[in-house]
Amino acid sequence: MTIEVRQCTLEELSLLQKISIETFRDTFQDQNTTEDLQNYLAKAYNIKQLKTELMNIDSEFYFLYSQNELAGYLKININEAQSEVLDKDALEVERIYIRAPFKKKGLGKILIQKATDRAQKYHRDKIWLGVWEHNHAAINFYKKLGFVQTGAHSFFMGDDEQIDFILTKELTNTKEWSL
Repeated sequence: MTIEVRQCTLEELSLLQKISIETFRDTFQDQNTTEDLQNYLAKAYNIKQLKTELMNIDSEFYFLYSQNELAGYLKININEAQSEVLDKDALEVERIYIRAPFKKKGLGKILIQKATDRAQKYHRDKIWLGVWEHNHAAINFYKKLGFVQTGAHSFFMGDDEQIDFILTKELTNTKEWSL
C-alpha cells in the first residue's frame, strides 16, 4: 500500500473544504439535527474560515493519500492557534479525520505519528486533542496509542452542549530532539 502525507497548500483550499465537510458529516450526522449540522459546517468550513486557518503560521494541515487517493487529513496547532492553551509546551491535534472507505486500515496511526513528528520538531512535551465523549471508537483508538483523559470541555452544536474529553499523550526524549 502506497501512503503519502503532505502539507496542504492554499491551492488545495477547495479540496480541504470538501474533505472537511465530508468527514465531519459522516462522523456526526447521526447524532445531531440537520439544521445544527448544516449551520456548523457553514461556519467552520467555509472557504474564508479555512483560508484564515491555513494561513496561520501556528497551524498546519496535512493530507493523507492511500494509493494516490485522498484518505484523510490532519490539522495541528501550536502556541496561540490552539483552541485552548492547556500548556505552552503542547501541540494540539485539532482535527484528524479518515474518510469512511479508508477506516480501520491503520491510517489514523500514520496521522498521529505525523503529529508526533511535528511536536518533536517544535520541542513539545505533549500532544493533546478533544474527542466527543460518545465517540467510543475514537476514544479507544487514542487510548491504545497512549493518550489518557486529562480533562473535558464543552463543544456546542447549535444550542446542544456536548462534552469533549481532553486526551493527552506525554512525549519522551524531548531533550534529544533536533530541528
